[in-house]
Amino acid sequence: MKITILDIEGKKKGELITNIFDGKIRYDIMQRVVEAEKRKHPYAPFYLAGKQASASGKIRHTRRKWKTAAGRGISRIPRKIFWRRGTQFYWQGATISSARGGRRSHPPKILSIIKEKKINKKERKLAFLSALALTVSVNELKGKYKTLEGKEIKIKLPIIIEKKILKLKTKDFLKSLKKVLDELADIAVKKKSIRAGRGKTRGRRYKKTAGLLFVIGNKEEKKIKGIEVKKANQVSVSDLASNGARLTVYTQDAVKELENKLTGKLDIKEGKKKEGKRKKEKRKIKKEKIKEKKSKKIKEKKEGK
Repeated sequence: MKITILDIEGKKKGELITNIFDGKIRYDIMQRVVEAEKRKHPYAPFYLAGKQASASGKIRHTRRKWKTAAGRGISRIPRKIFWRRGTQFYWQGATISSARGGRRSHPPKILSIIKEKKINKKERKLAFLSALALTVSVNELKGKYKTLEGKEIKIKLPIIIEKKILKLKTKDFLKSLKKVLDELADIAVKKKSIRAGRGKTRGRRYKKTAGLLFVIGNKEEKKIKGIEVKKANQVSVSDLASNGARLTVYTQDAVKELENKLTGKLDIKEGKKKEGKRKKEKRKIKKEKIKEKKSKKIKEKKEGK
């Protein structure tokens, strides 16, 4: 895919060829990965709650023996002894969930909340590629942002800007974004509003719009209020494709780093993956050892003759 690189003014500066936005959109795999990426805050009662009374196991269930509940017309539950007079006891039910101040019957377990859903590496990669392809679709973008319904979008997606924009101050940055995004500028900055209805009193007073996702390179830095900025190695499927296609803007370095992340570092001359220094050294050592073994075998054969 040929993509135009835009300058600060929103005019064409150059072109970039990449295949990361050409993937097939797989909604089923994307949905699985988005669900797996969701994190719940772990919660549970104190592990000794309701168990600190010395009651459990105090009552014997055998008949005609001291300290038993048999023949007294009371239920055989764990009881806490408050006072006694010979074989006469004053006790109250404790520990079990049906008793006052007892433990919970089936409390939430922290391990079940922390447990992550496993997803295959290839599936995760496929989901990421389809999420990138989703951000290029204009119809999917209109589905996420309701204010775009019925509007014509003339901008070609994806939007890639030169890295010069990162050096601008916030005021100039927002001005240049307006020029670049044109009719999409209204949905770029996050807007906070008070929710209508009963939800105001139920811990969800405010609601926010999705806004723009600005993807930058791993060595680049930028912080703007109202715009979510993420580095190329931090971007997830849920950032790009949760509840529809997110409006995303990439820097030139971010696209290159995403390509390296998905396809591997390619050597342009040979078209092979670059190897690290350690791997090269290990291969050299292996080759030398094989040569030594061969030379030894040849010498032994000559001496035998």
